[in-house]
Amino acid sequence: MFFIGYDLGSSSIKASLLDSNVNKVLATVTYPEDEMHIFCDNEGWAEQSPLDWWENVKCATDLLFKKTSVERSKVSAIGIAYQMHGLVVLDRNGEVLRPSIIWCDSRAVEIGEVGFEELGKERCCSELLNSPANFTASKLKWVKDNEPLLYERIDKIMLPGDFIAFKFSNKITTTPMGLSEAILWDFKSNQLSSLIMDYYDFSYDLIPEIIPTFNKKLKIDENISKEFGFNPNVLITYRAGDQPNNAFSLGVLDPGEIAATAGTSGVVYGVVDKDIYDIQNRVNVFTHINCTSLQKRLGLLLCVNGTGCAYRWLRDLLAKGAQYQDLEHQASFIPIGCEGLTFLPFGNGAERMLGDRISGASFKKIQFNRHSFDHMIRACIEGVAYSLVYGIKYINSLGLNLSRIKVGNDNMFQSTIFSQTIATLTNSEIEVRESTGSVGAARGAFYGWNGSTIEELSSIDDKIEKIYTVDEKNRNEYIKAYQIWESNIA
Repeated sequence: MFFIGYDLGSSSIKASLLDSNVNKVLATVTYPEDEMHIFCDNEGWAEQSPLDWWENVKCATDLLFKKTSVERSKVSAIGIAYQMHGLVVLDRNGEVLRPSIIWCDSRAVEIGEVGFEELGKERCCSELLNSPANFTASKLKWVKDNEPLLYERIDKIMLPGDFIAFKFSNKITTTPMGLSEAILWDFKSNQLSSLIMDYYDFSYDLIPEIIPTFNKKLKIDENISKEFGFNPNVLITYRAGDQPNNAFSLGVLDPGEIAATAGTSGVVYGVVDKDIYDIQNRVNVFTHINCTSLQKRLGLLLCVNGTGCAYRWLRDLLAKGAQYQDLEHQASFIPIGCEGLTFLPFGNGAERMLGDRISGASFKKIQFNRHSFDHMIRACIEGVAYSLVYGIKYINSLGLNLSRIKVGNDNMFQSTIFSQTIATLTNSEIEVRESTGSVGAARGAFYGWNGSTIEELSSIDDKIEKIYTVDEKNRNEYIKAYQIWESNIA
């Protein structure tokens, strides 16, 4: 049997085809080659068209089957991973009313801050495990306050993955995991949060039907099955935010296990088995994919907005067309610490670990007679690594020990400079595995379809491509360079 996984990012759609008979991924594709457009009409805004996502899902599907000899009619189920915290709004006819306000949009920061104070920080943290902050619920409140006529036309709200599931099934649903990342889930009562719904004066009718992360309730729409060439019995059996899904794809399911990624944004994600929170909201807590009423599993998430997008920005600005491996080679000749040049990568919206500040990115201490473009490359790579190291101390303060970090092989962790820097400064091993988010989504589709147990979920065993350990020889140089970098954070 065959299962498709889609990973909806803010840059592209990835799709993978899994043959469950041999537990082998037959093909993985990315579409489009150039990154999807983000609309930034005002400072701190970031929007995308949900209909563009859907068209790119179609194109990715076509590309996927061009790479295999599998007949489309043999697909059994679909899994969906998606960029977290976005807001999609539909009218009563299922039509999109406005572009999606996506994860890195900062317009609702003040709304969330006011809510945190007025509702009470301790109450928010005990019930929501988070501040309302700049998450989906606060983004909806921004629409309510600033686009009242449009708000009145909203019939249902959803997360990006909910929208893709809707387009496949023609049924509007969401999940507890999705509501938790929207800050609409009460962890005390395990239900929709009346605290936030009532405070923001949202109608309860706006919330779709709530179904589990793994389920067999959604069947593909008959017209869509014909359009895609799938058989009419295909199910949409799995849906998860990209970071819980990334952890799942790496086999990170049990308390104490850690996953990380550094695509457009950078994330360190650890699993815990009890309610935990950071009252300063630098680290956030959401439902993990294997959380049940009998077994609590929560994901503790640290996010840095500007990681891969910072590196891409530098490449496109000063070395357009260059391959990342070529830039890595150039940077390898520059000493650790870049001879005093540092880079702060905080140019992609409000950074939660910096108190939701919009700091802006910057190079510091440029010397015209000393620093070259190669210095800038290494400073960018190091600066992104340092930003994750800086945030990891907050994860450590919540009781998670980072002795081993599992990562995929499809983002900045492909860089030796990047991975070695983090391993050395966190005193941990970084285990690079042959995995990606769309593969995790395909596996999720399979597990949702066949009703696997939690123990079976833990049996994921991807090939380990490389392990980075502490560079003892140069450790002092790394520490010195990091301390200089950290001193530049105001």
